[in-house]
Amino acid sequence: MNHQHVFVRQFLDYLRSERGFSAHTLRSYAADLWQFCQFLLDSAKSDTSPADPMRDKPRQITEADEKETADRILSAEPMDMRAYLAMMRNSGYSKATTARKLASLRSFYKYLVKKGRIDRSPVSVIRTPRQDKRLPKCLDIEQVSALLDAPDQVTLLGARDRAILETIYSAGLRISELVALDVADLDEFGQVLRVRGKGKKERLAPIGACAMDAIDAYLTKRQKASGHEPTGPLFVNRAGNRLSDRSIRRKLDKYLIMAGIPTTVSPHVLRHSFATHMLNAGADLRCVQEMLGHESLSTTQIYTHLTTARLRDVYDKAHPLAHEA
Repeated sequence: MNHQHVFVRQFLDYLRSERGFSAHTLRSYAADLWQFCQFLLDSAKSDTSPADPMRDKPRQITEADEKETADRILSAEPMDMRAYLAMMRNSGYSKATTARKLASLRSFYKYLVKKGRIDRSPVSVIRTPRQDKRLPKCLDIEQVSALLDAPDQVTLLGARDRAILETIYSAGLRISELVALDVADLDEFGQVLRVRGKGKKERLAPIGACAMDAIDAYLTKRQKASGHEPTGPLFVNRAGNRLSDRSIRRKLDKYLIMAGIPTTVSPHVLRHSFATHMLNAGADLRCVQEMLGHESLSTTQIYTHLTTARLRDVYDKAHPLAHEA
């Protein structure tokens, strides 16, 4: 029997099939919900507050555990959620991690309400802990250039990796969106990509001439190597199969090192850099929102905090009283 509870497995299947969540996101949900199920089991067997259940690796859930976990999931109350938050606080979890785990529970219990398993979510009255505002890290243009130049473009795999980096930066793609691209999604004449974003929502993403040239160079080398015109996934591994998001992340780390850039930056660093550089160059915030595939403008607005230097410069040059003593 899988270490995940049946309710969790059904929820993950729903996220995968109906919401179109990426494998990376599903792994995060699975880990968060396994931890919560373990917490419920531990708290039921202990009179004292249970320790962090992530201290152990996932174990097989017995039939007895399965039934008890089901009962505990369905009968959970706000006090259980507060106890879970207290456990995470006492275990030293960051505010961001705690907020993410709480968001996983909100989605899970919303699903259970939707399916008629419970009448009301025990998470609905729980407030998310206030987070310290963290700005996404961004590369400057010189760092981006060094990163794009890192792959050996003479080889097929090097040409592929250059095309991958150019595409992410040119179109502001998420890693999951990049790996889902097919050759048929590329419109060379219109210079746009058909991108499948979160929740299976599609959008058209403009792509620049440098990225188009890099993709053309890669597809030409791929055709010569295989002897036929490329079809199927746009970016493939040595075996001709679609690349995974994990492999893209590993390659990005490799090229960050080659370019002399710390690998502590987010895997989405090129996406963040795309958004910031577009706004710095005067792009409209709503246009950047569309290109990034953000549902809410407030999500895009975090990048405006990174462009204050440009705004200050514009203000100093334009405002008649900016330099008055």
